[in-house]
Amino acid sequence: MKNAITLAAVAGIASAAAAQTATLNIVASQSSVTPGITSAITLSVYASADFGTHIVGGGFALDAVGGAGDIGAMTATPVSWGAAASNDRGDGGDGNYIGLVFGQTVFPDFGFPPNPASDFTGGEVLVATFSVEVLAGASGVVDWTIAVDSLSQFTMQIFDSVSGDSTVASSVNFGTVRVGFPIIPAPSSMALLGLGGLVAGRRRR
Repeated sequence: MKNAITLAAVAGIASAAAAQTATLNIVASQSSVTPGITSAITLSVYASADFGTHIVGGGFALDAVGGAGDIGAMTATPVSWGAAASNDRGDGGDGNYIGLVFGQTVFPDFGFPPNPASDFTGGEVLVATFSVEVLAGASGVVDWTIAVDSLSQFTMQIFDSVSGDSTVASSVNFGTVRVGFPIIPAPSSMALLGLGGLVAGRRRR
């Protein structure tokens, strides 16, 4: 579809193509977090594809395993170029996010080229960030996986600046990330451990 108005993130207007794969990766600002010292982390989602030149729009959810009791509120922010057609479906609790849709208008013949920041030919491009509250009693690990937004069923639309075509990816690879919350002994416990070491040392003598 050449030079079409593209707001597929909300309207779903584009043709599907076979054997053209897009990727959504997720990166955490920290892989190991000390609860009580660090109260929030950031999850960043990046997009790319094996065809085309620009990310036009997309939609996805976040599924979490192990988030109950560890993760509090989550808020999503699409990148500025994708905010025009955004739809934030909200926090699902326990580290899950119901869905976030983002999109831009692309109509090159009428002065609406794709935003330069959505060009992934030089590598992955940022599409959204999530601010994640870490609860004081967090422990263990939380695994996040990008998933299909069950309401929109839309994942990724790609624009090709050479052909002028806009295409919905037929396949999307979803990334995962793990964040750990190690238990740090309280100062009193550390002192007891130290005394225990001294006593053991004296007994050896």
